[in-house]
Amino acid sequence: QVQLVESGGGLVQPGGSLRLSCAASGIIFSINTMGWYRQAPGKERELVATITTGGSTNYADSVKGRFTISRDGAKNTVYLQMNSLKPEDTAVYYCRLTMARQYVYWGQGTQVTVSS
Repeated sequence: QVQLVESGGGLVQPGGSLRLSCAASGIIFSINTMGWYRQAPGKERELVATITTGGSTNYADSVKGRFTISRDGAKNTVYLQMNSLKPEDTAVYYCRLTMARQYVYWGQGTQVTVSS
């Protein structure tokens, strides 16, 4: 059984910063990809950023230069540092773990609201 527990969401003013964390527990393969996705009201869930165990990263164009994904392999934890937040970043942010390209697990989601 794999569990993903997210934390760090909240309300922030435009231009502010937040840091999301996601801790994975259970049977975790040594090679995997962790990432963040988000879903705004009335929209489909979209990729924000991913990172492999080797450290390769991928970002959505809308967050490049503002968000940074990182991970702590020893803790099976992935982070998302979000800077220069905009109202359009408002969404529920979900953590995702993919193993062997077929086992996919999602966290419960954490709300990020950017508003003045």
